[in-house]
Amino acid sequence: MIHPVLLCGGSGTRLWPLSRKSYPKQFARLIGDESLFQASARRLSGEGFAPPLIVTGDPFRFIVTEQLAQVEMGAKGILIEPEGRNTAPAVLAAALCLAAEDKGALMLIAPSDQVIPDDGAFRAAVQAAAPRALAGDLVTFGIAPTRAETGYGYLELAPGADVEAATPQPLARFVEKPDASKAQEMLTAGTYLWNAGIFLCTAKAAIAAYETHAPEMLEAVGASLASAARDLGFTRLGSESWERAENTSIDFAIMEKASNLAVMPFGAGWSDLGGWDAVWLESAPDADGNVCSERATAIGCEDTLLRSESPDLELVGIGLSDIIAIAMNDAVLVAHKSESQRVKEAVAALKARGASQAVQLPRDYRPWGWYESLALGGRFQVKRIVVNPGASLSLQSHHHRSEHWVVVEGTARVTVNDEVSLLAENQSIYIPLGAVHRMENPGKLPMVMIEVQTGSYLGEDDIVRYEDVYART
Repeated sequence: MIHPVLLCGGSGTRLWPLSRKSYPKQFARLIGDESLFQASARRLSGEGFAPPLIVTGDPFRFIVTEQLAQVEMGAKGILIEPEGRNTAPAVLAAALCLAAEDKGALMLIAPSDQVIPDDGAFRAAVQAAAPRALAGDLVTFGIAPTRAETGYGYLELAPGADVEAATPQPLARFVEKPDASKAQEMLTAGTYLWNAGIFLCTAKAAIAAYETHAPEMLEAVGASLASAARDLGFTRLGSESWERAENTSIDFAIMEKASNLAVMPFGAGWSDLGGWDAVWLESAPDADGNVCSERATAIGCEDTLLRSESPDLELVGIGLSDIIAIAMNDAVLVAHKSESQRVKEAVAALKARGASQAVQLPRDYRPWGWYESLALGGRFQVKRIVVNPGASLSLQSHHHRSEHWVVVEGTARVTVNDEVSLLAENQSIYIPLGAVHRMENPGKLPMVMIEVQTGSYLGEDDIVRYEDVYART
């Protein structure tokens, strides 16, 4: 049995404005109708695969469970990192967790933000690599390169290895992201593969590698797991010990130092969607090289990506060549395709200016559903709130604002102090300043409400929670 370990704690700044710190790229629908996380979970499922073990951050824990439920999947467990410290501590926490049940557990470590079009071919490659991993080796997956790519790390195969083999091959070394000339040299040499960041090994072999090459991390992460707490089905790793773990990748901490390495070549298609140019490439451009979303139109354009992410916004490109244009309600990106890797510079510049668009989507996802701001003034705000069937907001009050709720779809059960009301469509209720209140959706369909806030302060931190089914504080 193979135990998938899905890592989904990254921020994905290179795909801004669709991917932001509050809702990174693995949860977005960039290619097709599913998120990258959902597609990854599906890929690593079926015969021979156990339910996935997920490692993520606190802000994403309910997004993970909701997106898994949407594709009718469950998780073996969800580990919550106190803070993101790159992949090395995350992988070790998963290995220790699996080893507690079975030291010989075969773990497939994979990012949750990659595109692999041929799921069957990838599962077959994993099965082909399994005997080598069960024998104690650390097997990494290498992708057959199709271009001189500077955005990926590389794997150099040992002399005599076959880059097209259907079984794991000996690995000479890891190579950092190259410049353009070096990338071309490696492509021409034909003995290099892209580093996919996917690994197959037993929990025992992984822990042994940490014992040899990163003992301090093993101590810190082990203590963090020992002090972990259960919370609504999640496992919260202990924060004090976790802070002692070095912030580094598994490549640097373990793989570049280990001697029991092998590489499994894979040539059936792969992308880590590391920039909008990769999204364009993986989205099947038309005869003119254009990719347009439903609300985008290209006139006289070539090799261009046009995406409108708002149902109320039409994006039109005229006479464009090699341009990326991404339009959202609160932010627009326009860039030459060759400069797409510089998007993270734009995010850094917005952060320096204090612009909320750098990290926060206009739609804020919560465990009960989501909301978005429709209008904001000095002493008022209008929100659209969508509450999932059976979900409930916390019992709360506010010091600085009153609220007026109007149900526009579905049914709401509303508590105001000691009074409970059932509101149907086109009914409303007023929540006075300081009143203890709660909103619930008792129905079978999503409930949509318009909220009008008025007061001297409208920040989200003006919430006093008394009860919360999601254990937020």
